Amino acid sequence: MDAQRVFLTTGAASGIGKHLTTVLAARGHKVFATDVNESGLAVFHSKSHEPGKIVTKALNVTSAVGWEEAMDEAEKAFGPVDVVMNIAGFLKPGFIHEVDDKSIDLHIDVNVKGVILGTRAAARRMVARGSGHIINFGSLASLSPTPGLSLYAASKFAVRGLSLSAGAELAGLGVAVTVVMPDAVKTPMLDLQVHYREAALTFSGEAPLTVEDIEKVIIDRVLPKKPLEVALPLSRALLARAANAAPEAALALAPTLMKKGLAAQEKIRRGGSSGG
Repeated sequence: MDAQRVFLTTGAASGIGKHLTTVLAARGHKVFATDVNESGLAVFHSKSHEPGKIVTKALNVTSAVGWEEAMDEAEKAFGPVDVVMNIAGFLKPGFIHEVDDKSIDLHIDVNVKGVILGTRAAARRMVARGSGHIINFGSLASLSPTPGLSLYAASKFAVRGLSLSAGAELAGLGVAVTVVMPDAVKTPMLDLQVHYREAALTFSGEAPLTVEDIEKVIIDRVLPKKPLEVALPLSRALLARAANAAPEAALALAPTLMKKGLAAQEKIRRGGSSGG
């Protein structure tokens, strides 16, 4: 079993956050699991098979006060938090000329401000004791222009910028920062995108990742090695980096990828596999 550590996770009521919270507790760690969805947290906690390993708390990640309270309560429950995972996120597809004010606010407030506040709250305490690891979840949209998801891409570019900069600041103070950038993952967030043609690029790969894929990279690579950034899968990560390096070429390729994605969306809506 791994050496026991104390984790704080956000977005723990569903998707990646829920899966990682469950896996970490099963491996003997203690997890302070948070989400803005109180009812979802309650259901998750009621079905947990790891009594004493998981404590849940409602947390609005956009609240600085909420973050301080969560860190205080986590320390009271389990002791100093070794690893903070900023997983909570928001996504609503939309072309920039059609997005509404609420979508703008939620992308920036949840995906950017929430991660900034979580990183700051964790860093303050970790720097004081000279150790800790902050794991921020970006996306391949942190690396590549993403037509149809411009707000999401903007927010995830910000997550990467924050993480790389904070990582440089904190490296000499005993605190590691990692930004994890996965392609589409089979979660409720992906299910939502099936019904938006704006999200066609999300479905242009061969197959979406699974939460087990994310688990593997976190357990086998991120936690033991503490890299500054990880992007997966490799093939799509290389494509995203190339698109970032040559955005005009990416613009020319986008219609082909969107056509492929639209076909995949239609297949899923008809009851087919979400694979490519």
